[in-house]
Amino acid sequence: MKSNNRNARAARRHSRGIIATSALLALALLTGCGANLPAAENASPSPDTNPEATPEATPETSLASGSAPKAISLAAYPEAVPYPDQDAPDAQEQYELWESSLSALRPEEGFADGLENYWQASLSALLEGEAGKNRACSPVNVYMALAMLAECAAGESREQILSLLGAEDIESLRAQASALWRACYRDDGTVTDVLASSLWLRDDLPYEEAALQALAEHYYASAYSGSMGSEEYNELFRKWLNDNTGNLLSDQISDLSFDASTLLALATTVYFQASWEDAFPAENTAPDTFHALSGDLTHDFMHQGYFGEYYEGDGFRAVTKQLGNGGGKMWFFLPDEGVSVDALPENAQLSSLLYAPDAQENAIRTQIELSLPKFDVSAQTDLSSPLKKLGITDVFSPERADFSPVFGEMEDELLPYLSDALHGVRVLVEEDGVTAAAYTVLMLRNAAFMPDEPIDFTLDRPFLFAITSEDNIPLFAGIVHQP
Repeated sequence: MKSNNRNARAARRHSRGIIATSALLALALLTGCGANLPAAENASPSPDTNPEATPEATPETSLASGSAPKAISLAAYPEAVPYPDQDAPDAQEQYELWESSLSALRPEEGFADGLENYWQASLSALLEGEAGKNRACSPVNVYMALAMLAECAAGESREQILSLLGAEDIESLRAQASALWRACYRDDGTVTDVLASSLWLRDDLPYEEAALQALAEHYYASAYSGSMGSEEYNELFRKWLNDNTGNLLSDQISDLSFDASTLLALATTVYFQASWEDAFPAENTAPDTFHALSGDLTHDFMHQGYFGEYYEGDGFRAVTKQLGNGGGKMWFFLPDEGVSVDALPENAQLSSLLYAPDAQENAIRTQIELSLPKFDVSAQTDLSSPLKKLGITDVFSPERADFSPVFGEMEDELLPYLSDALHGVRVLVEEDGVTAAAYTVLMLRNAAFMPDEPIDFTLDRPFLFAITSEDNIPLFAGIVHQP
């Protein structure tokens, strides 16, 4: 049976190649990239001032079986210039250096064009869930994981991913992923927004060097090798995830591990931390009532009056609160009475506000009296069902998956397929600011083996949140049923 499977796959590969040749002839969202990344034991080498910096080491493609797990290449990030000390004698000079470093990283205007469909579709799919349960996701984190998966895939397996991500070809995807990474990158002591990536290899298999090098070069991906299923390798994997998420998701990560059938794993993370431009006065925080679906709850609410942006849409109202030092902003969407918060992710007007800067020009600038519950929302999602609904299906099938770019001639013998697609998120909102983290892990296994009056905006019932960057990149989003 295994031989027949290999022959069938080989025949389909040949057929797909002929077809391809013939074709050539004929509602709370967090978008914003910036934060202070906790130091990691396996940290990057000394930062490179070149924003296009790539790992200094070339990934090895074949390693001795049974060797201790190790890093075989580490991503070198661009130099992070600290935010200036306002009291320093050379504060102006420091500011110019800091601003210059951000400008050097910033991609060209329009770099995110074509991503609107992905942002909207992913938000809707990733925030589906049981009524009354908190949900959260990081669209940009899932994007980076899928982009890396596309590098490992070919044929229809790759095309399905490219279609979802809005890329015409792999070269376009590489350029867009690199631009997103650079647009998000901040690690200057005031704002942290770092996207980290890694690939995890077996020490007893050869891999195609071109694919590994592409992952390192275009996605700032570090590479590790070890014995799949060994506790030592699993501990190194979990440590990398914890180091790159600020230990915010350690409970979820403690359950993650490889087994002996794991052929390769891809992992992406995002760690975000930013202070409010104007913090909520702690003395104003007081208990109040939150009207959850399951019944009223008493919870601490933060209160603040400020002059800001207010929006009214079909079925919802919204306000924004600015994060300091260019860290982006946080959106709060309150459904109208009688409208379910679970319907908001599919609301076209809401999506337009988040992803289309022109729509934001319709904001009403007015005095806002914001009452916001402090919240700590976490969620863990199996991405298999959402991704299939979004059109990514072939990679989940041992008979249809095509991972030849990374496994080469071994692919038809190994029958690799995407067995696990896991996504974890946590978002904390307090008086001082916002801290959030997310991870996505993809594992391949061996199948054979405004008015004049102030706006009273009290989020005392389920609501949707989102945080967006200065470039309207969605980093996090969620639905709060119970703060």
